[in-house]
Amino acid sequence: MLYRFQSRASPDFVMLEVHARQLFDIVGKDIAPKGIITVEQIPAAIAALESALAREASNPHNNDDYAVEGHASEAEKQHVGLHQRAAPLLHMLRDSLVEKKDVTWKT
Repeated sequence: MLYRFQSRASPDFVMLEVHARQLFDIVGKDIAPKGIITVEQIPAAIAALESALAREASNPHNNDDYAVEGHASEAEKQHVGLHQRAAPLLHMLRDSLVEKKDVTWKT
């Protein structure tokens, strides 16, 4: 299943359910076919994502580009981290906060 995120302040983007679930968990939203992050909730959502990104950045296993040769498995080298997955939502949230627009999603 795909989730489409929308805001009047930013272009739409689509995300696979498994990745959207991770972001919903971080920002404290229930997994549902439709939902909203209101303008009032956006600062807390941004803070939660930034905190999760900081935790990921402090984990040395997420720096696969710097792994010692032969140390990281092929799967680890191809790992897409939270930073890449969260970037579109974080960008949308920041733009939406500036423009005072809600962020919505639907399946």
